[in-house]
Amino acid sequence: MKSQIHRRQFLQKSGLLIASTAAPALLGRPSPAGAQESARRFKKALGFTMIQGDLSVEDKLKLVKDLGFEGIETPTRIRNSKMPEPKVLARASEKVGIPIHGVVNSSHPDLKGAIDEAAVYGATSVLHVVRADPKGSFMDNYRQTQQTIRKAIEHAEKKRIHILVENVWATFLIEPLTMARYIDELDSPYVKAYFDIGNVVRWGWPQHWIEVLGKRIVKVHIKEYNLTVAMNEGMRKGFAFPLGEGSIDWPRVREELKKIGYRGWATAEVGGGGRQRLAEISEQMDRVLDL
Repeated sequence: MKSQIHRRQFLQKSGLLIASTAAPALLGRPSPAGAQESARRFKKALGFTMIQGDLSVEDKLKLVKDLGFEGIETPTRIRNSKMPEPKVLARASEKVGIPIHGVVNSSHPDLKGAIDEAAVYGATSVLHVVRADPKGSFMDNYRQTQQTIRKAIEHAEKKRIHILVENVWATFLIEPLTMARYIDELDSPYVKAYFDIGNVVRWGWPQHWIEVLGKRIVKVHIKEYNLTVAMNEGMRKGFAFPLGEGSIDWPRVREELKKIGYRGWATAEVGGGGRQRLAEISEQMDRVLDL
C-alpha cells in the first residue's frame, strides 16, 4: 500500500511540474507567449469527421481554423480505418497550426495502441467508453472494464496522455456518483473524465454532474438536447437542435464549470457539414460558452 501511495504522490507532483514548466504544448496549452489567449477558459474545437466536403486533409484544417476553431479531435485509425494515416494528419496539423488535442477510441480494447496514436499527434487524451454487458453481471463488468483501463495506466503515465472515460448512452455509469467512484478506484492522475454535456440530459442535468465530477473533468463535449421532444418523439430526436435551443441551462453549465476552475478544450460533437454548417456551429458555441 505504501509503495502505491508514493507512486501516486510522485505522479501528481510530476504532473504539476509538467503543467507549470516545459509542457504547454504537450498539454494542449499555448506557450507563455500566448498568455492572453490562455486566459480564456475554453478552447473551441470540433471533431475531424464533422468536416465534410471534397477537400484535402490540410485544406480541411485550414477551413476550421479560418472559422475560429482552435483544435481538432479525431477518431483513432485503430477504430476507424477510413481515417487518414496519423503521420499525414499530424503533418497537416503542424503545417496549418491547429493542434490535434485528443483521439476518440470509443470502447476499442487496444488502449495502449490508442495512446501511441495520440502521441503521434502530440495529443493529450484518449477518449474511452465503458459499456454495459446486459447478458452478464453488473459487478463483473464493472471490474473487467476497470481492468482493461488498469492495464494501460502505466503506458498512459509514461506517455503523459490521459485516458478519459466519457458518459455515453451505453447504459453504464449513468449517474455522476458512480462515475466518480469508478474513476477514483483506478487511482491514477492520468485516468479522469471526459464530460459530455448533452449526453446526460436523458438521465439528469449537466450542472449536477459537473458539481459531482469536479476536477475529474479534463475535457468537455458540446451538444444540445431537448428533453421534451425526446420524451414525446423519440430519445434520439432530442439531439436535433441547435446549441442553445434545447433543455440545457447553459448559464448554469458555465457557472458550474467556472466553480471547478475548468480551463480547457470544449469540442463540438454534432452533425457536421461544409463551410456554412461549420460556421453556424462556431457561432453557436460562441453563444452558449460566452466566448
